Amino acid sequence: MIRWFKRKKTETEPQAVEQEVERAEPAITEDEEPGPWSEEDSTEPFSDESFGEEIEELGETPGDAPLMEPAATPPAEIKNDKKGYFARLKERLAETRAVLTTRVDHLILGVKEIDENVLEALEEILITSDLGVATTETLMDAVREKIARRELGSPDRVRQILREEMLRLLSLPCPDKTDARPYVVLVVGVNGVGKTTTIAKLAKRYVSAGKQVMVVAADTFRAAAVEQLAIWSERAGAEIVKQQTGADPSAVVFDAMSAARARRTDVVLIDTAGRLHTKVNLMDELKKVKRIASRELPGAPHDVLLVLDATTGQNAVSQARLFHEAVEVTQLAMTKLDGTAKGGILVAIAHELGIPIRYIGLGEKMDDLRDFEAAAFVEALFE
Repeated sequence: MIRWFKRKKTETEPQAVEQEVERAEPAITEDEEPGPWSEEDSTEPFSDESFGEEIEELGETPGDAPLMEPAATPPAEIKNDKKGYFARLKERLAETRAVLTTRVDHLILGVKEIDENVLEALEEILITSDLGVATTETLMDAVREKIARRELGSPDRVRQILREEMLRLLSLPCPDKTDARPYVVLVVGVNGVGKTTTIAKLAKRYVSAGKQVMVVAADTFRAAAVEQLAIWSERAGAEIVKQQTGADPSAVVFDAMSAARARRTDVVLIDTAGRLHTKVNLMDELKKVKRIASRELPGAPHDVLLVLDATTGQNAVSQARLFHEAVEVTQLAMTKLDGTAKGGILVAIAHELGIPIRYIGLGEKMDDLRDFEAAAFVEALFE
């Protein structure tokens, strides 16, 4: 085990940071059978007035401002906007770069030989940059291997080795399953990470690409969650399947799968209630929602998208691990990357869990949810 980490651990025990307050939620039993789907339940009209003042993340009331500004470029052209994307990514990673690569540069500046003291200082930098112990050990092993084989050449090569290893750890395959019709995505995560706005951005993205999109309001527990998602869906140009607050989430999903087949929908995005990843009963309810989707539409959900908040650092790793055990997460969306120095957590999650990162959030505008590109991320981090 790393000596620095052991020394720090004896000084203080880290406190777990929870992102939400546990709520009392109605239990869902295995014997309950969702009711039949009807147009009346899923497409009833809604009113902006019923929404009230609660709006997630963007801090705007529905009547005062538009949902979000339209993307500067259509989704199909985003990848062609390399220069603009890289400049924005580099800007958003400024804080992470300051605690990681800038400190590495200062460490090796003027050093003629990499000795044990330099290696120990490098370990400290990597650990305190939210890379975690396991990932730090992997990176340090790569550096030590180069030293042992006399391939390091000069201390400046340390930077290049770290860059190459991080790129390798982040370059995980992310299969494209969007050919499925309908393509069903189950969106999960704890409260406050930005699930609702991530769904809105994805819906707008697919609608702009000419897809028929359905949003499913299976978060029936949080106050005003259904109304909020209805507002986002209308403004993104997507239809919504919903029931009243307090309804069985699996019944809503049952309705949605029936509606998606009948309407030949292209993309279905299922919102779920935020829940404490440490509460077994809540995770069991999420498993049931997934089972219902799979039973009613074989192969669904085709992807399970876990939304994580980059500002939570190492707590995001434990969230990802427990959600993965419960519902087999297939891809990640990392939000709020623009306001944190903990961007190293992306490398830790990819390395420790092997789950590919599909999207990163660089801000609040519609086009700020971007496809994750490992090469661009590493380049912006070390630029």
